[in-house]
Amino acid sequence: MTFEEVLDQAIAMLQRRGRVTYRTLKRQFQLDDDALEDLKAEIIKAQRLAVDEDGDVLVWTGGTATVTAPARDPQPAPLAYTPAHLAEKILHSKAALEGERKQVTVLFADIKDSTELIRDLDPEAAQRLLDPALRHMMDAVHRYEGTVNQVLGDGIMALFGAPIAHEDHALRACYAALAMQAAMHEYTEEVRRAHGLELRIRVGLNSGEVVVRAIGNDLHMDYSAVGQTTHLAARMEQLATPGSIRLTAATLRLVEGLVRVNALGPIPVKGMTEPVEVFELIGASAIRRRLQAAVARGLTRFVGRQAECEAMRQALARAEAGHGQVVAIVGEAGVGKSRLVYEVVHTHHTQGWLVLESASVSYGKATPYFPVIELLKHYVHVEDSDDVRTIRAKVTGQVLTLDDALQDTLTALLALLDVLPDDSPFLKLDPPQRRQRTLDALKRLLLRESQAQPLLLVFEDLHWIDSETQALLDLLVDSLPTARMLLLVNYRPEYHHGWG
Repeated sequence: MTFEEVLDQAIAMLQRRGRVTYRTLKRQFQLDDDALEDLKAEIIKAQRLAVDEDGDVLVWTGGTATVTAPARDPQPAPLAYTPAHLAEKILHSKAALEGERKQVTVLFADIKDSTELIRDLDPEAAQRLLDPALRHMMDAVHRYEGTVNQVLGDGIMALFGAPIAHEDHALRACYAALAMQAAMHEYTEEVRRAHGLELRIRVGLNSGEVVVRAIGNDLHMDYSAVGQTTHLAARMEQLATPGSIRLTAATLRLVEGLVRVNALGPIPVKGMTEPVEVFELIGASAIRRRLQAAVARGLTRFVGRQAECEAMRQALARAEAGHGQVVAIVGEAGVGKSRLVYEVVHTHHTQGWLVLESASVSYGKATPYFPVIELLKHYVHVEDSDDVRTIRAKVTGQVLTLDDALQDTLTALLALLDVLPDDSPFLKLDPPQRRQRTLDALKRLLLRESQAQPLLLVFEDLHWIDSETQALLDLLVDSLPTARMLLLVNYRPEYHHGWG
């Protein structure tokens, strides 16, 4: 937010409440000491709308003030706008979190120049314009299991990594920032057509530590930032141009190779003694897993694991002879499960095999078939730049070249890639019917492919698997004994299956 926008919203808050502490103003608007003094001077001396009380409180004296920002109801507690499944997670774990030091990524997002944009609108019209934008921001945060800790009039402040702990908090924050910009791009087009206004947001990210002091039953989290964690995220937002995302080196270190950025160089930042390295987030990388990023940088020499490699060689030989196999690599995070999978996939023993790889992701449990869709795209060679017609042609060509008898699987496969015509009868089936036809289509396709050539299916990180992908794996395992297929999976010990 600009200083003028902060001023308008602070005046609106003060008018509603009558009395506001300086601590509340600093928390609500993420003010440093200099910005707070500027705000006090403007409200007390220039506007003469309040007086200072004991150096701690602003007291409203201005009667009925005219402010540009739309009048809003008092801000609801986070519980009011947090999805039920996330609220349950937070409340379940809050006792364990209080007093804990947590690694987090902080996200600030706001509508650039909102005060100027809504100047000629009445308060109700202004709110109707701004509320969908706020909803797009919050939906993106919740999609990646972040928590909106404050709604700041025309923007939000969100945390990833607390109160819901995530080891990939920085990546989730980056994906959320990209998702909200994509959603706002569509909404901006609507607003431009309807009102002739350019409604764009800017987003800032920074990673660091916070100490969780308390979590209320309304989900509001009281925390202390360690160092410049929150301050730098707010400054990144203020540095961002409309429609862009800025992040610090602290965040980039946690997502390097997994996102695409432009380096903007060292930039002076208010409140910091030295310039800060700033980056613009451009998009997600085609690389989704950390090992893939490590491969791009260059792997260290693979040593040991002779027993595991020999067991894999034998499993490949049995599967190639028509006795399908399941091989599971189990271990805690960081023990080398993915590296072992990589070495198996790239051994000379897989020459002549079709290798299809995919992985579940921590934020994908609620997305049906998440890794299956990635695997299907790889199988039919779909690129991010492909349009609907191209994707349909690739799927149809690949499947029918394999076997004309698979014609009746095409509808379900195209639906998985979201390229079916809107009037397709398949979309009118009830969910259980669609699910059954989808699972049957995938099973038939993969089993038929294994007749044409040995098939190595790799599914990593099953501890994050969604229920539909689990159902597919269960079906495949039941069909493996007579298939030329090896199903190679890895997971952490907390994952359980019923494969015997």
